[in-house]
Amino acid sequence: MRLPTLRRTRTVEPGIVTGTARLDRRTKRLVGRLRPGDIAIIDHVDLDRVAADSLVAVGVAAVLNAKPSVSGRYPNLGPEVLIEAGIPLLDDLGETVFQAVREGANVRIDGNTVLLDGEPVAHGVRQDAETVAKAMADAREGLSVQLEAFAANTMEYLKQERDLLFDGVGVPEVETRIGGRHCLIVVRGYDYKADLDVLRPYIREYKPVLIGVDGGADALVEAGYTPDMIIGDMDSVTDDVLRCGAEVIVHAYPDGRAPGLARVQQLGLSAVTFPAAATSEDLAMLLADEKGASLLVAVGTHATLVEFLDKGRGGMASTFLTRLKVGGKLVDAKGVSRLYRQNISGSSLLLLVLSAVAAMASAVAVSTVGKAYLGVASEWWDNLVFQIGQLLGRLF
Repeated sequence: MRLPTLRRTRTVEPGIVTGTARLDRRTKRLVGRLRPGDIAIIDHVDLDRVAADSLVAVGVAAVLNAKPSVSGRYPNLGPEVLIEAGIPLLDDLGETVFQAVREGANVRIDGNTVLLDGEPVAHGVRQDAETVAKAMADAREGLSVQLEAFAANTMEYLKQERDLLFDGVGVPEVETRIGGRHCLIVVRGYDYKADLDVLRPYIREYKPVLIGVDGGADALVEAGYTPDMIIGDMDSVTDDVLRCGAEVIVHAYPDGRAPGLARVQQLGLSAVTFPAAATSEDLAMLLADEKGASLLVAVGTHATLVEFLDKGRGGMASTFLTRLKVGGKLVDAKGVSRLYRQNISGSSLLLLVLSAVAAMASAVAVSTVGKAYLGVASEWWDNLVFQIGQLLGRLF
């Protein structure tokens, strides 16, 4: 993911922002085209945190949403992320914004109005910390309804995929050796960068199978690793990473349709499909478990009810059952970076160096070879002092 650089936007006065419009109905696809200072136009009801984090990381000047960023169904986390980052959020603009604005157009935001060539083309709701906080409070009141729907989705998934969950039916054969090894499953989700950084010593020592879930494969490459396997519907992993040599598993619908397979084949790569109603991160866990992995370490995956709902898909219900299935060998790395950070102070480092020097000096002093070297060094030093003394005597 690109780090934000100097923005190209021009703020004319408070409340007014101008910039180049980039628009797409799929936020994660749009992020790949955005540049610092662009104005992102999205169609994303209940904006989730992962999408908001990616928009902040790019350094957009503003976000225009055709849909409500908080619908009230549940307390989604994305709008707060944008507001805290100081990025203007104009909400509920409707289809008009997609019909009126074209890719690359120079747009102007004035209050709650979007202008193109000085003419208003769409009106929305300008969100701020107060309006988002109120919307979130209202959404929390309706959380029980979403919990009931989540439970119903979970039971429906259990009916559809019980053979996969209990007996591993449908898990494809893979070439990557997994049996008896640790597997590190990376999703480009919450706190994945910090947790990957903290896990470096673990990766270096245990050399786990590196499994990237869609954009998680890019996250591994950005961290300096090469994934062994890529699993997903192939809508957010880049072409270069797909060509890295990893084994590719394409997530397919339960009826066997796999839209992502065509893209993989166009790149001249071979792949197998994995039909299931679960999410791609769940398939990665189920596959690794079925193939005999001794430990599953999850990075960036979803772990709490709010995170499941924040993802905004009924299919997230599969995550609950998947974790019940693999729970005995699953370690969630979420928050590891907050729990533990390696921190060596300067004084501790100096003490360590001095201790090493003292140990080396002691070892040299007590050994036969060391005593011989010390004798030579002492004689060399005496000769040097004698010669310096003679030179000073001649001068004075």
